[in-house]
Amino acid sequence: MKTNPRQTGAWGEAVAAGYLSENGYEIIKKGFRSRFGEIDIIARSKEYLTFTEVKTRRNRSFAMAKEYVGKEKQRKIIATANYYLMKSRTKLQPRFDVIEIYASKGEYTENPEIIHIENAF
Repeated sequence: MKTNPRQTGAWGEAVAAGYLSENGYEIIKKGFRSRFGEIDIIARSKEYLTFTEVKTRRNRSFAMAKEYVGKEKQRKIIATANYYLMKSRTKLQPRFDVIEIYASKGEYTENPEIIHIENAF
């Protein structure tokens, strides 16, 4: 089965949002964009407002998914989060997470592996 990378990415973000919801997070926004960049998921827990980058890969053969969140990507996420915080004040502590989704068959994978890295950067 052929998969479309954009479709697989959207599927991975939906899987990550479901995972966060199941683990007590309230999803505030998906795909938040600003002139600085995009944040895949903004969610709230009791203590934190999390800005989450989701990386979906078939496997780890080349590199761990989190390794694709380099310094430039981090800079864009931080700038976008600051923009969000200027517009939406909160008393919650901001945190930057990465969720890795490993799905050998892309969006056709029944039980993808999910790794949630809290406070990733």
